Amino acid sequence: MAFSEIKMPGVCSVFLLVVLFAHYSHGFYLPGSYMHTYSTSDTIFAKVNSLTSIETELPFSYYSLPYCKPLDGIKKSAENLGELLMGDQIDNSPYRFRMNVNESLYLCTTSPLNELEVKLLKQRTRDLYQVNMILDNLPVMRIAKQNGVNIQWTGFPVGYTPPNSNDDYIINHLKFKVLVHEYEGTGVQIIGTGEEGMGVISEADQKKASGFEIVGFEVIPCSVKYDPEVMTKLHMYDGISPVNCPLELDKSQIIRERERISFTYEVEFVKSDIKWPSRWDAYLKMEGARVHWFSILNSLMVITFLAGIVFVIFLRTVRRDLTRYEELDKEAQAQMNEELSGWKLVVGDVFREPDCPKLLCVMIGDGVQITGMAAVTIVFAAFGFMSPASRGMLLTGMIILYLFLGTAAGYAAVRLWRILKGTSEGWRSVSWSVACFFPGVVFVILTVLNFILWGSKSTGAIPISLYFILLSLWFCISVPLTLLGGFLGTRAEPIEYPVRTNQIPREIPARKYPSWLLVLGAGTLPFGTLFIELFFILSSIWLGRFYYVFGFLLIVLLLLVIVCAEVSVVLTYMHLCVEDWRWWWKAFFASGSVALYVFLYSINYLVFDLQSLSGPVSAILYLGYSMIMAVAIMLSTGTIGFITSFYFVHYLFSSVKID
Repeated sequence: MAFSEIKMPGVCSVFLLVVLFAHYSHGFYLPGSYMHTYSTSDTIFAKVNSLTSIETELPFSYYSLPYCKPLDGIKKSAENLGELLMGDQIDNSPYRFRMNVNESLYLCTTSPLNELEVKLLKQRTRDLYQVNMILDNLPVMRIAKQNGVNIQWTGFPVGYTPPNSNDDYIINHLKFKVLVHEYEGTGVQIIGTGEEGMGVISEADQKKASGFEIVGFEVIPCSVKYDPEVMTKLHMYDGISPVNCPLELDKSQIIRERERISFTYEVEFVKSDIKWPSRWDAYLKMEGARVHWFSILNSLMVITFLAGIVFVIFLRTVRRDLTRYEELDKEAQAQMNEELSGWKLVVGDVFREPDCPKLLCVMIGDGVQITGMAAVTIVFAAFGFMSPASRGMLLTGMIILYLFLGTAAGYAAVRLWRILKGTSEGWRSVSWSVACFFPGVVFVILTVLNFILWGSKSTGAIPISLYFILLSLWFCISVPLTLLGGFLGTRAEPIEYPVRTNQIPREIPARKYPSWLLVLGAGTLPFGTLFIELFFILSSIWLGRFYYVFGFLLIVLLLLVIVCAEVSVVLTYMHLCVEDWRWWWKAFFASGSVALYVFLYSINYLVFDLQSLSGPVSAILYLGYSMIMAVAIMLSTGTIGFITSFYFVHYLFSSVKID
């Protein structure tokens, strides 16, 4: 009773707090950044990100071209780890907006273009480079018509080349439309997780928060020829007459030597019914929801088919054989052993140590780390914690998760090492290898690609300072945690083999076709569950589209795990039935071979869907990043298949009585 008397006031207090909190908070919004409200005439400056192109995939700094610079100089925005690795370089810009003030303004006139500037502008125009501008954390959107259909693009082109012409024209006049929503401060509490950090708008801030929210940012780009003699008399932000985008080429600004280019822009504020939490909806409209569902239905059919096979193996074959075997007396069992065939014949060899046991342990450890990272990241993204408003957050989160999951990797690898060797001796070497294997592969590929990017003077190149940061994270966090996981693995309860291993290996019967052919062919089944979603992921990476259907991706991930497990179990059982006891590596590659098909599909995507990609540098970058993705998928899916097969084989032979 005394315990109840102590606890009851605490429970009541908590309940009272919950009721009060529910009274004052009417709704929450998690994804995105902290909401800004602006009063009329408040000044907002747009930011500019790196210039990007789907033709080259090499990002370049906005100010590498002769654009107008801010009066107070160029200042870089604070960037997280993910933004730096993706090649984002966000700078301030001279484009000034005043809330609810429609105006047409002059920015600057360049000095006469020299040969290098003309060459660079022409090259960026021909390579279809886009200018990426950001206002209140929203990327600028351009709506273009193709075959009578409105298509949304983020960014606007550096310039354009008319059909059947060798002349290039620069985009030097921008007609902005800013959509604003009037916020009344109605007591809605908003939690933000964007680049500005977490924040809450409470009742006390209602008056201050009332104002206008920016809920849309659109642009119509134009090329306009101005008289430089007239324009140079103006100062930045002087008013000009509104401009209609000319259709005639002689009224557009050509790119050639000695030309002086004047930059101007117009701003129009339009009231909108779009609320701030829904402002990203226009960017995240993902076409092809039916295709996603078709992919999932297709995967379910594959899973049902494989589940039927596994069901037959367990209930009709394994259970029947084990029941018959256990019902016999010892003499009958001895006589039956002489007549046995299939998996029961390899009972003395099934747990024989595989070739390259250390490499197997290392790959399983790294696979556990990658699988854990992918699963946690996709779950968080599916619940809306990884908003596209928080640039680089997805990649940053993946790196942090990978670092801290080093403990799980070391534990899994060392525990498997103890199972194979029967001793903990050599666990430090295994742990070090786990910590260095996959990161080492990624580091080597990224270094080679980085030298290529440095040679191209791209902002996609990783700075030397970031190299040292990544190395510090690797050796100061990942390696110690992996060694800690390895130490915990030496203290874990060992898994004992259910049967003894014979001293002399059993001869494996000759087969008509190589067993590895069947293993490689098995990868087509997991690939069948993955390839449709893979198309959308590759499009988001290489064609600059937003990928935000993480709910579908989570379902596909779960289906992929089930298919990998089923495929590996079926293949392992088939090999044991033909007296092939070397199942360890085959169980790994039965599901891990899906990576081969992913890489081949990436090449197919490069050839048929990325036809605009030009130059060997772009192709090498694409193949390098595809290789990293394929290695990660191989380690992850291979680990899922191997662990499932190991427990299947352990269960299978633990049911057999052996003297």
